[in-house]
Amino acid sequence: MTYPDSFTQDEAKSLVDSADRQSIKVFTQKYLNRSQYGMGSGKAEEIKEFVKESGAEQVIVDERLTSRQIYNLEKLTGVQVIDRERLILDIFHSRATTTEAKLQIELAEVKYEIPRVRENARLTSGSERPGKGGMGEYVVDVKFRELKRRMSFIKEKLEGAKTARELYHQQRMKDNMPVISLVGYTSSGKTTLFNMLTDEHRETSSSLFTTLSTTTRALKVGGTDALITDTVGFISRLPTYMIDAFKSTLEESLTADVVLLLIDAAEDTQTIRIKYSTCLRVLEELKVDRSRVLVIFTKYDKVGSEEAISVIAKDLGIQSPMAVSSKTGYGIHKLKGIIGQCLGSKSVFSKAVAKNA
Repeated sequence: MTYPDSFTQDEAKSLVDSADRQSIKVFTQKYLNRSQYGMGSGKAEEIKEFVKESGAEQVIVDERLTSRQIYNLEKLTGVQVIDRERLILDIFHSRATTTEAKLQIELAEVKYEIPRVRENARLTSGSERPGKGGMGEYVVDVKFRELKRRMSFIKEKLEGAKTARELYHQQRMKDNMPVISLVGYTSSGKTTLFNMLTDEHRETSSSLFTTLSTTTRALKVGGTDALITDTVGFISRLPTYMIDAFKSTLEESLTADVVLLLIDAAEDTQTIRIKYSTCLRVLEELKVDRSRVLVIFTKYDKVGSEEAISVIAKDLGIQSPMAVSSKTGYGIHKLKGIIGQCLGSKSVFSKAVAKNA
């Protein structure tokens, strides 16, 4: 169940595929914030009948639902209901490999569960208090404290990882080692470009969130020794608590000397516009210095026209667009030259781009 516009439908399908589930039918509705089911009651009944006829095992709703809405929809359809946030968390679980990434996901899990604890208790146990004379302690209170304790423990562990990273950053500053950070919408080609620049062989996939943790490697550009990092991809309608949970992963972007914001040039203009706006919002939330951001159009081999990319860039208000193909190597030498000049002179990127255009 998702919204009717093509971008949202495509992204919802990609999320379902990335979670190793198979979508057998897509229902759409303009509003998914109705009180009882999230969707209208007529659409909910329609889904109920389809589930009964098809034998579908789950209903996935591409929006945040309250515990009550999930409860009502599960009671109506007789199958498990998963909302957008739960689906993204499931994907995160399947992709996490490092200890820190797993901790970040667990923190996001706890933040997802906390507001639902009390409502779940009301739905499943009514209003009675346990214990003698009804004066015992609510089970929900015990669960709430457990989640709070778990959150404190995870934050403590992540703080230790952050401290280690800050020591590493301080050492880097002493060594005067500049950092280049790759950021962008999920599946924009960050890891493919990272592999091209570093001769690495990190996993790449069309699935969303293939990369969840930051990987840093050495890179020589324009005679300068630098470090380049590959980070988790952005996505639209990612709740604040999930961005907060991954801030430690994205912190390299805050201090990077050059931030390469990657845009998939092979997509349609409307999709590019939405994804670019989402990336800018996330960078703004992370308080990344926009003067350090260099926009790169990837997958040039699928476009094959500088003019087409110039039209897209003009629509987005981007001056002197830079295009690369990690598959063919197109534009890579030029990109390294621009990065080298930016690192060498610490000048505003637009000057470096204009000189190399």
